[in-house]
Amino acid sequence: MDQSPEAPKQTPTAKEIAAEYRAKIAGPDREYDPGDQLPAARKLAKELGVQLMTVQSAFGQLRDEGLVLTQQGRGTFVRDPAVPLGTEPGSSPAFTALAAELSTIHDALHLLGERLDRLERLVEGETPSSP
Repeated sequence: MDQSPEAPKQTPTAKEIAAEYRAKIAGPDREYDPGDQLPAARKLAKELGVQLMTVQSAFGQLRDEGLVLTQQGRGTFVRDPAVPLGTEPGSSPAFTALAAELSTIHDALHLLGERLDRLERLVEGETPSSP
């Protein structure tokens, strides 16, 4: 069965839009470098014939994956993978919260390791050093 030129074009889903831009950002034939701005959501929605929310959802998926940053009133930009997640303006709130939580856990583990070392020395008969 042939597709006629008049056949209605199926509109892409947010997942499909995200996959397309993921390839353009991180794929072998990348079209966007760190700092590059993605098309405006409204403009892209109009070009693709989808609702603005669909494009916003696609960009949200990319943001949650750490590929892009969205800055209110400025647009969506490809993030630099060399910059730690959650430290740049426009970072996903989820990544920012996760980075803070991981830092707290790291500090707590370091302190627990020091305490364990002191306890082991005490048990072995050594005098523990003062903190």
